[in-house]
Amino acid sequence: MELLSLANRFLWSGPLLILLMGVHLYYTAHLRIPQRKILRAIRLSVSPGPDPAGGEGPISAFAALSTTLAATLGTGNIIGVSTAVFLGGPGAVFWCWLTGVLGMATAYGECYLGVLYRERNRQGQPVGGPMYVLQNGLHKKRLAAFYAACTVAAAFGVGCTTQANSLTRSTSLTFGLSPHLVGLAAAVAAGLVLIGGIRSISRVCMRIVPLLGFLYIGSCLILLFINRDCLLPALSLILKSALSPRAAAGGALGGSLLAAARYGIARGLYTNEAGIGTAAISAAASKASPRRQAYVSMTAVFWDTVVMCLLSGLVITVNLLARPESLAGVRETDLAAAAFQVLPLGGSAFLSLALAAFALTTLIGWSYLGERAVEYLFGEKLIPLYKVGYIVMIYVGAVIPMGLVWECTDLVNAVMVFPNLYALWKLRGQVRP
Repeated sequence: MELLSLANRFLWSGPLLILLMGVHLYYTAHLRIPQRKILRAIRLSVSPGPDPAGGEGPISAFAALSTTLAATLGTGNIIGVSTAVFLGGPGAVFWCWLTGVLGMATAYGECYLGVLYRERNRQGQPVGGPMYVLQNGLHKKRLAAFYAACTVAAAFGVGCTTQANSLTRSTSLTFGLSPHLVGLAAAVAAGLVLIGGIRSISRVCMRIVPLLGFLYIGSCLILLFINRDCLLPALSLILKSALSPRAAAGGALGGSLLAAARYGIARGLYTNEAGIGTAAISAAASKASPRRQAYVSMTAVFWDTVVMCLLSGLVITVNLLARPESLAGVRETDLAAAAFQVLPLGGSAFLSLALAAFALTTLIGWSYLGERAVEYLFGEKLIPLYKVGYIVMIYVGAVIPMGLVWECTDLVNAVMVFPNLYALWKLRGQVRP
């Protein structure tokens, strides 16, 4: 644990943040600021019209986007932002938001390459992602296999056991439900979806993820309206804390520029996964062309970080100013819960249900990412065994202590960044705006 924690602190406190932000900035300039076309990208994501340059993928561009959002939207947008504000001060909200804005360009690049270098499996379905980019674009089969192996490990870690544990924690603390019962129910529910493959997964994600997202966004807007008198002071505090070399708030919530940038950037990168490359795996299954799917997939970072993480941070900071007494004795993960207590008709219960639902959709979304990595490494014959193992680990994750799993997951995510960014850099000339 000590060695893992030391490695994670080193990687996520300096080298990875600098490397990822550098790539974000480069692709923003290289693609001539693709973020300015976000409204067009949103229209493309919901447009039912055919793509003249598209392929024969089994799912639509919107279905691929929903699967990506299912894997990224989750506890990081709520609990992760709460932790960032607690440790880095309100200024962490600004740096988290900035990471999302710039990360949209990197997400465009990795999803463009993921679709461009995809291939077809034995069933004739398109498969892709960083492992296929490394193999077909750079002819680095060993590096591709290494990335795929890390994806499998991440699927069982951040996608499965940690989400199952978050699900049981939120339901047991609020409703007193047994972790064993919740873990078993989650395993059965996810298993029924996984059996149907990508079409079943994307169909469920298309129905649940947008609804969950808009319900959470709506609840945040209600909270901001309730505390509207503190909204402008909260924005001012966030900016001062983000750019001031000294703490802009006292106590545990005070943060210097360095602390705000460190925790805000790290949490932003962790929640939207721009630079890790997993979004390209879902993108490759769509019917869209590389350019169209890249724009559609770019909106995942927009919704995940630019919108939802920002709203979470605003709600927490506004509550800090409006009800400072509610923060007495709270832990770093409880700032959001303290803010949602003001929400009419059971705000705490709503937040717990939202956390549980987001965790469940993340379980489903990540199962597909791991499945494609298993197929790349071992072929289709081991996919049924992978699905059984994934379902079993949902229950295991719901009932075991998670400290070691979280440390391993953080390290795996960090390691996945390097081969993905290597491909993004070497093949940057192939990406067209």
